[in-house]
Amino acid sequence: MAFDAEAIRKQFPILSRQVHGKPLVYLDSAASAQKPRAVIEAMTHAMEYSYANVHRGLHTLANETTDAYEAARRKVAAFIGADEGEIVFTKGATEAVNLVAAGIGAGLRAGDEIVISEMEHHANIVPWHFLREHKGVVLKWVRVTDDGVLDLDHFQSLLGPRTRVVALTHMSNVLGTINDGKALARMAHEAGALVLFDGCQAIVHRPVDVKDIDAEFYVFSGHKLYGPTGIGILYGKAGELAKLPPYQGGGEMIGIVSQDEITYADPPHRFEAGTPPILEAIGLGAAIDWISGLDRQAVAEHEHALYARVRERLNGANWLRVIGEAPGKGAILSFTVDGAHAHDVAQILDRYGVAVRAGTHCAEPLMRRFGVTSSARASFALYNTQEEADVFVDALTKAQAFFA
Repeated sequence: MAFDAEAIRKQFPILSRQVHGKPLVYLDSAASAQKPRAVIEAMTHAMEYSYANVHRGLHTLANETTDAYEAARRKVAAFIGADEGEIVFTKGATEAVNLVAAGIGAGLRAGDEIVISEMEHHANIVPWHFLREHKGVVLKWVRVTDDGVLDLDHFQSLLGPRTRVVALTHMSNVLGTINDGKALARMAHEAGALVLFDGCQAIVHRPVDVKDIDAEFYVFSGHKLYGPTGIGILYGKAGELAKLPPYQGGGEMIGIVSQDEITYADPPHRFEAGTPPILEAIGLGAAIDWISGLDRQAVAEHEHALYARVRERLNGANWLRVIGEAPGKGAILSFTVDGAHAHDVAQILDRYGVAVRAGTHCAEPLMRRFGVTSSARASFALYNTQEEADVFVDALTKAQAFFA
């Protein structure tokens, strides 16, 4: 049965609006995806019907909300093949990486090495730079080839006896490159390193089985997965989470507190100090329920077909430079237009109702690697259509004529 994008679109209220008198063509899902009605209604219901703080209340509303919050944790765990106690709710993937970096960093010494790559998002760069600044840790950078592929030979050459952590993206938010997480984790483990994957893009476009990948840590955000902002997920192997010290102090993360001593709760609650993102967790749980009801292979084929249509129609456009052409890449098109700044291209496309991202995409090392200061990016999602792909190409062609 063919994937029905039009039926999917009807579940996203915002997609019916117009921008500058044109139907909205939303091609910025890699930055943040739109929300289906199922997510909106789940969060609204929680606020209208049974909202309270979680875990410590004994009244009916507190129990109902706690049950919904912890049910969301179980849904996340099942979605990625993890155990319930291995799922930590954070305020975003950025906080999840910072949590791991701070915890591991407490035991690192000057000269210890962390391997990252040129294709990382700043969220998977800056926390490790903190350790470079404060602890004298050495960052080693895996090269990216001209077509946007991680150089595995170079990666292997960087691994050594001082390698403590390998932190890589599972799918690049700029290039669309999908890295072989299982193979990378195996290579890192042979060197004795811990592994963290940034799964913010990959989790949206493909099934993820963290047990099969075998990384110690895997992080992703809710808002790219058709859920709300303000929530992220840290998966950690139970034994590794148990080794990490608390990231923040406050309520819920403690065992006992007295004037003379303090003990800490077991993971995952050790890392969820204070009032957690309750409504956001419920919304993410609803998003996972919604996604789980789809044929994800059909979704992937639909998204790839959109990307292929755009590339086919733009074939031969000598004014266009595409950044990232890795085999099997995801449906992300990063590009530059000769003679035009990416911001200007994006603003002109907006006049045609087409929403794309422009800038460095929080990936400045990658921009420098490809010799550009910025690029525009069209990212395709399950609610985009072939007609929208054509609108984008037509609008981009008109925008280019403005600069010619």
